[in-house]
Amino acid sequence: MRKRPDRWSDLADRLHAATPASRDRSIDALRALAILGVVLGHWLVTAMTTANDGLSTTSPLAHMSVLAPVSWVFQTLAVFFLVGGHVAAQGYASARSRGVSYGAWIGQRLRRLFRPVAAVVTLWAITAGGMLLGGVDFDTVRSLVKLVLSPLWFLLVFAALTAATPLVARLGPLWPAAVVAGVDVWRFGFAGPEWIGWVNVAAGWLVPYTLGAAWSRGAFARRTPALLLLVGGALATTALILWGGYPASMVGVPGAEISNLNPPTIAAVAFGVAQCGLALLVRDRLARAMRRPRAWAKVALVNLSAMTVFLWHQTAMMAVTALGLLIAVDVPGLHTVPDSPVWIAARLLWLPVFAAALMVCWAAFRTYEQGKPARGGRVVHVGSASRDRQPASERETAHA
Repeated sequence: MRKRPDRWSDLADRLHAATPASRDRSIDALRALAILGVVLGHWLVTAMTTANDGLSTTSPLAHMSVLAPVSWVFQTLAVFFLVGGHVAAQGYASARSRGVSYGAWIGQRLRRLFRPVAAVVTLWAITAGGMLLGGVDFDTVRSLVKLVLSPLWFLLVFAALTAATPLVARLGPLWPAAVVAGVDVWRFGFAGPEWIGWVNVAAGWLVPYTLGAAWSRGAFARRTPALLLLVGGALATTALILWGGYPASMVGVPGAEISNLNPPTIAAVAFGVAQCGLALLVRDRLARAMRRPRAWAKVALVNLSAMTVFLWHQTAMMAVTALGLLIAVDVPGLHTVPDSPVWIAARLLWLPVFAAALMVCWAAFRTYEQGKPARGGRVVHVGSASRDRQPASERETAHA
């Protein structure tokens, strides 16, 4: 009997062979881990219930505070900004050396970032309008649309920092961290206005972004600086939680007096610094792991669709939740109040279903990010001939 060809192994081997040897695969691995952490985090700490005669949003963290450590694992945005600062700084330096104008450089990056946004915004504008015309409760529609659109703040901040790369690439992380600390002291120590906290949206994420830019300049060639980030950030986070009055959860919790994420607090910044230190420490191990074709293929494919996965993961979860109403209005893990271990066990069982729904969204909308397939349906792989002609630093930005 002839052995059937292993299509996955064949694809992995082709991706491995097509990737330039000069590419730092650990960057792609860190980006993939950051995106998947955000997706799994949202699926685990976001719940929709039918307790108020419609779908409303809550969180298991609001009912079971003991789950706060879950947010430490899945709140990985700092790593994404770290990688983003690294590749943007390298990419801009490379563009300047080749005589590429700032306008051309930033235009290319922002088009790649925002092209897939148009699809999700358009679909949900039509969907929301249709639901309202069909008589769906306004609060339900608002809850659904808020879940879809709320992650877009991240893209706006990331785009703004990317555009400011020439100005902030050599800025030390201590300066934006000091701004965050000062704003927190004003808000919480002197009863300052709440709106001043939004200064921290830019300043807070600028800290890991500037760490990434420093990484591109070789600041973390040795392990000691990264280890200092990990230890110092972890100790500062612990102190701020135990004695500074900051919540233990690193994501927003409905009903909580203080959110570490919305806007970022100095506790979230310290936690992000520790996370960046850990990421920098493990990058060599990740690079070695990415030498295995199958491991690299998985990471490469996630990076090719990073924005599609990010933009549609909430839609996938909500689609499954809404379809679950056809079964019953109180399906465990979908519509019930997340206040017990039963809900946790049920939600874990639903995760593969969310992933399957996300794959449907990916199949339908990935072309908005990747572009149309080449003639004959072939996919342009990582490290293809067109990218081989780019400098290494530009190739590393290909999936930003």
